[in-house]
Amino acid sequence: MRMSGILLKPISNLPYLRLLQRCSTMDELKRIHAHVITTGLARFTYTTSKILAFCALSETHNNMNYAERVLNQIVIPTIFDFNSMIMGYSKSSDPKKGLQVYAQMRCQGFEPNDHTFPVLTKACSCIYSLYQVHGQIMKFGYGCDVYVISSIIHMYSKFGATNFACQVFEESSNRNVVCWTSLISGYCSNELVDEAREVFDSMPERNDISFSAMVSGYVWNERFNEVIELFRKLKSCANVRPNRSLLVGVLNACAAVAAFEEGKWVHAYINENFSELELQLGTALIDFYAKCGNVKDAENIFNKIPYKDVTTWSAMILGLAINGNNEMGLQLFAEMERRGPKPNAITFVAVLTACNCLTMVNKSWRLFGRMSKVYGISPVIEHYGCMVDLLARAGQIREAEIMIKSMPMEPDGAIWGSLLNGCLMHGHVELGKKAGKLLIQLEPRHSGRYVLLANMYAATGSWEGVVRLRKMMKDKKVDTLPAWSFIEIDGIVHRFVVDDKSHSQSSDICSLLNHVIRI
Repeated sequence: MRMSGILLKPISNLPYLRLLQRCSTMDELKRIHAHVITTGLARFTYTTSKILAFCALSETHNNMNYAERVLNQIVIPTIFDFNSMIMGYSKSSDPKKGLQVYAQMRCQGFEPNDHTFPVLTKACSCIYSLYQVHGQIMKFGYGCDVYVISSIIHMYSKFGATNFACQVFEESSNRNVVCWTSLISGYCSNELVDEAREVFDSMPERNDISFSAMVSGYVWNERFNEVIELFRKLKSCANVRPNRSLLVGVLNACAAVAAFEEGKWVHAYINENFSELELQLGTALIDFYAKCGNVKDAENIFNKIPYKDVTTWSAMILGLAINGNNEMGLQLFAEMERRGPKPNAITFVAVLTACNCLTMVNKSWRLFGRMSKVYGISPVIEHYGCMVDLLARAGQIREAEIMIKSMPMEPDGAIWGSLLNGCLMHGHVELGKKAGKLLIQLEPRHSGRYVLLANMYAATGSWEGVVRLRKMMKDKKVDTLPAWSFIEIDGIVHRFVVDDKSHSQSSDICSLLNHVIRI
């Protein structure tokens, strides 16, 4: 730019803007802002917009109060400024303020653009606010914008209104893979997994994101075998390359059903296609190998990860604990305290699980106290569950009962089940009956709870109680879920229940078993 023979630098090249690009804290920003004001540069909207955007959108140093003061000082704000404020509030603890900013924007005569509504929908704290935003979307003609439509589908699903989400999807004349994927995720988050799969199978084109959404939905709803089936389908698609999120979901499913060969295939794929073992993938591999009983492989993965976060350490401690390596798990926790990240609530679930040996009751008490006194972590129900289970199995029934009464939250079925199991093991009949009745009230559809209480009655010769429980199950139509076992052969998981004849090779299996028994 040249004026009266003087060469002026473009405003985007000013030193303060370059400083803003490198700014990393609010203190630095405030110093830069002070210089901008004293030098008169605050009159340029471009400069103040950059300052406002830092305050509102910084992942770690956002300050919405400061951003609001900056906005109010801008003489002629732009739609960029309002969008930044709405997005900032949508990520804050008070997202509905984003709607107030939108109202202020409209009062000042500004019209929204295609960036406004995807963030404005996230500011909706209830479905009634979403209805109003949806009306604004249609009023300003953004009903065909795929990103706006995707955000509306996501938010309707978040509020459980999948019928509205589906209606928005069906009425949209312009649907891309993002819209299809939003509907799949919406159905899955509301436990409508079969409906999600129908949408997935109807997609004209699929990419790694849509596969990942379907895999995540299956994992979230504990449909692990379907994950493996879908992953095999993906492997036959030459145009779709599995992403990290999808591979993590598949590893979680493999861990849940011990599909060892499929999980090893994923591990080999990661080694071939990723330059280094990333944190999320590495942690998923640790969890997979530990749950399949291959602790050494889990340890090898743990040692290869260059930077380990709290989740990685917690996964390895838990992996050692569930495989009976209690002391090793506690030693690893001690190492974590010395040189690792600060433990969190999940870490202490793993640590207390590692104390599940009856000789470690005193140690578990010390660690339970250390959690709050040293790290400021308030115990949640999972921590109390670990303690009650250990105390009950160790025969310290009175202590377990006192702990349940001292809990700041209502005990769940798992905690009453642990107490009932301890009472059954150590002959505390009356307390066991009380715990069993509370358990059935909490989980009236859980067949295992009736069986556990029936075992208590049977152990004391109270057959009338057993008959009464069986009648109660019949009256309430509680189905007994059979125990099952499985085996993986050539990457296929075969599942069996008692007296199962449904397998295609059941006659051959029975014939071979009979032959083995006769040997």
